Amino acid sequence: MKYPIYQVDAFTVSPFSGNPAAVVLLDHSKEADWMQAVASEMNLSETAFLLAKGDDYSLRWFTPVTEVDLCGHATLASAHILYESGYYELDETIQFITRSGVIKAAFDQGTIELTMPRREPIPFAISADIKKSLNLNAVDVARWQENLLLIELESSEQVRDYEPDIKNILQLPWEDLVITARDETGKFDFVSRFFAPQLGINEDPVTGMSFCVLGPYWQEKLGKSTFHAFQASPRGGEVWVKVEPDHVLIGGKAVTVLKGDLQHQRD
Repeated sequence: MKYPIYQVDAFTVSPFSGNPAAVVLLDHSKEADWMQAVASEMNLSETAFLLAKGDDYSLRWFTPVTEVDLCGHATLASAHILYESGYYELDETIQFITRSGVIKAAFDQGTIELTMPRREPIPFAISADIKKSLNLNAVDVARWQENLLLIELESSEQVRDYEPDIKNILQLPWEDLVITARDETGKFDFVSRFFAPQLGINEDPVTGMSFCVLGPYWQEKLGKSTFHAFQASPRGGEVWVKVEPDHVLIGGKAVTVLKGDLQHQRD
């Protein structure tokens, strides 16, 4: 049996930039271990698996080593494929059924906008030992639950120039590390980078999920709710963010870089 598979660069209009995700279209339910094996084979930060459920789609995300609860760029990639392939008209809204609830995707003037859950950052103090191990000059620190640590730096230059010590990041009690700063150049409202080696992702090129926390964080800091942000990884990607009381709207563009058929014998 064959399944259509695509590779999409998300949060970019140029191939070979932004964040690549694989998108697999299924015609029936598959076991999690099979999906994990496919994601490991693809070896991208995320592989998305889509299965039609009436007028909606079930959506699951896998890194090369584990299934995750929320992923923005692979959701954007999935919506891009469904629109591009004609499964939905551009004026229709897609509803994805996920482990984090229903995520909606809408197409607006060339940009796909995702309605993602709002994740409230909590002010937090980290030890001097952690600061030293990460080699970061923190201006402010916050966390989301026990999963994500967010550190604000003094400048966007420090964010861009940061050289992570993956071994030390692996020792953190949080799966995800986000560093961020205001963009003093004025081109963007803020910049960020994202590291998750515990999930098999040393540095994620563009992390839609992180803006569920970054949006509310910078709303409090900057006193506004709409942002143009940049994730300053080596590949880089632009993200439009709008913070609402219960959701964060995350917008981006995407481009398909390859498509084919996934062939296997384990059905």
